[in-house]
Amino acid sequence: MDGTTALDSVLHQAHAVRVSAVSVVSRSGVDGELRVDLSDPVESARLRTAMAVESLPGFHCMCPGDVCFEAFDRAGGRLAAVVLHHAATLRWGQWESDAVLADGRLLLAWLYGHGMPGPLQEFEANRLRAQKSANAERDWLTAMPAGLEGTANRILDLSRTGGRPSPELLAELTDRLQLTFPDPVERALVLLDWYGSGSGRCSGYPLHEGVPGELLGRVPIADLLAALADPRAGDRHDAGAVRHLVGQKTRPHQKRDVARLPEALRVRLSAHACRSGDFDKQGRAERWLAPRRA
Repeated sequence: MDGTTALDSVLHQAHAVRVSAVSVVSRSGVDGELRVDLSDPVESARLRTAMAVESLPGFHCMCPGDVCFEAFDRAGGRLAAVVLHHAATLRWGQWESDAVLADGRLLLAWLYGHGMPGPLQEFEANRLRAQKSANAERDWLTAMPAGLEGTANRILDLSRTGGRPSPELLAELTDRLQLTFPDPVERALVLLDWYGSGSGRCSGYPLHEGVPGELLGRVPIADLLAALADPRAGDRHDAGAVRHLVGQKTRPHQKRDVARLPEALRVRLSAHACRSGDFDKQGRAERWLAPRRA
């Protein structure tokens, strides 16, 4: 028997299925248990279609899984226990590896239709988060300054490996930017624009987004102030400035440097933070950019 059809043959004999979370700490969104009568051929066919297997590629997910499906025969004997992983694969003791579902979303829709909306809702939330992250990465790459060609993958790898930019990488980026933008104000502008792209968060952002912040930390505060006073400075430059100036330990003399901000610039950057809708950024801006006491 083809391994990809083995489960379908067992489910064809099932008269009921019990669905439950794999553990009490499961993040699958499953609340309690669900039992579905499969004696109706139409109902049985729906579940079998939703659990159709596409391939057995030979890998095992490292986590315990999210949702368990237990199939029972007419006498109540358990025929199989199958665990769903990440809305994408199934684990069954009869297989040597996890199996890839033909359409994982179809199984989530089956659960939704039987009173378990959690897994589908979590899947959609994860999908939206992933899309938002991909869009932020695309915007960040688009804003990457000229002269840094060929370095993008090394910088993006920081988020994949959890590492910090090496001194050698930062030195290379600094040298390239100085060659491409010999004017310090223009160089500060492109860094502010770059740091103002991506997720825009002051904390909890992908590690690669911190690279322009590291480079801005080396820019004299006088050059940053000149850049922000430049007619070319726009909303995204303000976004980069807020992110940099109110972030955690972003400059060697951050408190002293922020104290040098003119009052009009403080008001402008505070207004930007307020418009962002980011409560963390707003709180940081209130602490760092509050009007100076007379």
